[in-house]
Amino acid sequence: MSKKENDKIEKEKLDEVTGNGDEVQEEKADETDEQIDSEEQAEEPDPLTVAQEEIESLKDKLLRTIAEFDNYKKRTLKEKAELILNGGEKTITAILPVLDDFERALSDNTDDPAAIKEGMELIFKKFLKTLENMGVKKIETDDKDFDVDFHEAVAMVPGMGDDKKGKVIDCIQTGYTLNDKVIRHAKVAVGQ
Repeated sequence: MSKKENDKIEKEKLDEVTGNGDEVQEEKADETDEQIDSEEQAEEPDPLTVAQEEIESLKDKLLRTIAEFDNYKKRTLKEKAELILNGGEKTITAILPVLDDFERALSDNTDDPAAIKEGMELIFKKFLKTLENMGVKKIETDDKDFDVDFHEAVAMVPGMGDDKKGKVIDCIQTGYTLNDKVIRHAKVAVGQ
């Protein structure tokens, strides 16, 4: 061994015996801790930068939400306008066959009143059936109690007796409901 190596080994032994080696190791450990702390501080982002990034993210999210809502409004307005313009298409399509039947009846040159009446009754029944399929129903008035939800009293008939009091006596104009909502009240005469 060389003298340098020998001296080094002896010094290490001496440090171990006197405790100087522990101090050196502690100093090295302190230096290492300081390096780690400074690295962590370098890796920790600045709170201001973090807040600015979060603000930018929220701004972007807000702008996208506003744009999405604006598109939704435009789309629903367009759909409403289209529904208003073309909403009756289903109804008109259902009624067109009845119109065709009327055209055929008018083009027929028969003079037989019974045949004309029978043809009109058939067309009328077909028309009622078409309306029923669309949800239109006739409000019944025969021997019914007067109900302000379905009936409109246009006349009061006195002297009908106690059993007819508050009951519908005569229907002047038929009323109709559409999907259980009154679209025209039945105009009736009521017993007094």
